Amino acid sequence: MSGDGSSGDGPVARAGVGAPVRSQGPPGAGTLMEASRPGRRAWSFPELDVRETRIPDEHRRAGPPALPEVAERDLVRHFTRLSQSNYGVDTGFYPLGSCSMKYNPKLAEAAAAIPGFQRVHPHQPEATVQGALQLVWRLERALCELTGMARVTFQPAAGASGELTGLLLMRAYHTKQGNPRTKVIIPDSAHGTNPASVTLAGYRVVAVPSNDRGLVDLDALRGLVDEDVAGFMVTNPNTLGLFEEEIQGITRAVHEVGGLVYYDGANLNAIMGRVRPGDMGFDIVHMNTHKTFATPHGGGGPGAGPVGVAPRLVPFLPAPTVERDDDTGEFRLDHDRPDSIGRVHGFFGNFGVLVRAYAYVYGYGGDGLKAVSEAAVLNANYLAALVGEAYPLAYPGRPMHEFVATARRLRKHGVRAMDVAKRLIDLGYHPSTVYFPLVVEEALMVEPTETESRETLEAFAEAMLQVAREAARDPDLLHEAPVTTPVRRLDEAGAARNLKLRW
Repeated sequence: MSGDGSSGDGPVARAGVGAPVRSQGPPGAGTLMEASRPGRRAWSFPELDVRETRIPDEHRRAGPPALPEVAERDLVRHFTRLSQSNYGVDTGFYPLGSCSMKYNPKLAEAAAAIPGFQRVHPHQPEATVQGALQLVWRLERALCELTGMARVTFQPAAGASGELTGLLLMRAYHTKQGNPRTKVIIPDSAHGTNPASVTLAGYRVVAVPSNDRGLVDLDALRGLVDEDVAGFMVTNPNTLGLFEEEIQGITRAVHEVGGLVYYDGANLNAIMGRVRPGDMGFDIVHMNTHKTFATPHGGGGPGAGPVGVAPRLVPFLPAPTVERDDDTGEFRLDHDRPDSIGRVHGFFGNFGVLVRAYAYVYGYGGDGLKAVSEAAVLNANYLAALVGEAYPLAYPGRPMHEFVATARRLRKHGVRAMDVAKRLIDLGYHPSTVYFPLVVEEALMVEPTETESRETLEAFAEAMLQVAREAARDPDLLHEAPVTTPVRRLDEAGAARNLKLRW
C-alpha cells in the first residue's frame, strides 16, 4: 500500500528484512567525494568585470582545499538524486504535530523573489529602501490587529529567538520597576524551548501541572504566583491542542501579583480571526511567521519570530523600529530608544520570510485568515474522529488545530508509538510527532493543517488504522519497519550514547 486509502490489510512486501538496505544506483551514487576524479570540474568563472586585486599572502591558502572534482553531469545527478530522496510538503502529507508543516501558496514565493526585495541590502540609505520599510511598517500593523498588541519587533530570527526576546523584554520591564524578579511559570505540557529560553534569560523555571482535562490547573497556578514571579508562558490552544477555557482567570491571577503573561505563538494558526491574545490578557506575543504565514517550517531553514507587546512594554523593544512621518509619508529607522533591550538580530531578521508573510496576510485578508483557522480546526477534528477507535484522544474534549492521541492500546501487542511512526513511513507517509507532550503515554501528536484535502486525510487515517490492525496480527512487522527506506531503523539510544561529532 502506498497510502492511497485503498481498503484491506495488504502490507508492504517484506523483502530485505533482517539485513541493512542500501540505496542502489549507478556508479557515483554515493557521496561527491567518492565520485571525485582528478581534473574533472563542474564550474567556470565569468569574465572579471572589476579591477583584479591580489589576496595578501598571509590570507592565502598554503595548498588547495580538499574539494571533490566532478563533472557537471555527475554534480547535477547527485543533487537531483538527493532531492528525490527528500520528503517535504511539496511531495507529501506532513502531519507533524506542533509544527504547522503546511503547503503554502506560491504567490508568497513570487513576492519574495521580486528583485527589489531579494537584493536589498541592510546598509542601504533609508531613501533607497522606502518600499521595504513600508512593507515592514504595514506588516507590523496587520500583526498588531491580528494579535491585539500595540507594537511588534521583527528582529527575532525564529520562535525560540522570539521567546528569548520576549523574556528579555519582561526582564527589562521589571528591572525598570525596581524588581527584576527571579521566576517564570510554564505548564508541564509546554514546548521544550520554553524552559530553555527561561533559563537562558536568567530566570528559574517553575512548572504548573495540568488538570484531568489537559488544561492549566488554575488552583495550582494561584498557589504558585507571588511577587517574585516575573511572568507566565503559555500557548492557547495549548500543546495538547486544547483551548485554555479559563485563560482570563489565568492572566488575571498573574497580573494580580504584578507579573506579565507571555503568549507562545506556536499555535496561532488555530485562532486567527476568531480571538486575539491581547483580548485574553496577554502582554507579550511571539509569532512563528515561518509556520503560520507562508514559509514551510522545519529543516533548518530561515525563520522569523516577530514579538508583539502591550503598550507598557513598547519602550523596551529592540532598536531600530520603523517609523512613518505623518507629514511626508516617508519611513525611517528609529535608533533613539534609551530603554531598548538592544539588538537581538541584525535589522529585521530574515527579511525574505517577512515578505512571504506580508503576501500571505494581505493576500488572505481578515476573512481569509479566519477561514484558514476554521479549516485547520475542522481538519484536525475530522481526522481525530476517523482514527479515534484505534488511537483515542489523550484527554476528553474537542481539540483545536491539532490533537494528541495515544497508542497505549497497542501496548498489549508489544507495539509502541515509535513502531506506528516507522510503519507509516513504509505506507508512504511522514509520521506524526511521537512521545510529545511528555505528559501523555505513547503520544501521537497530529496536525493536519488547513491545506490538506478530505481525500488526503481519509487516506492517512486508513494508513493509521491499517497499522493498528497489523499490530494485532503481526507485531513483528511493525518492529522491523521501515523496510523500504535506504536506511533502516536507527539505534537512537546507541547514537546518543556514542556520539560521533566528526566525519
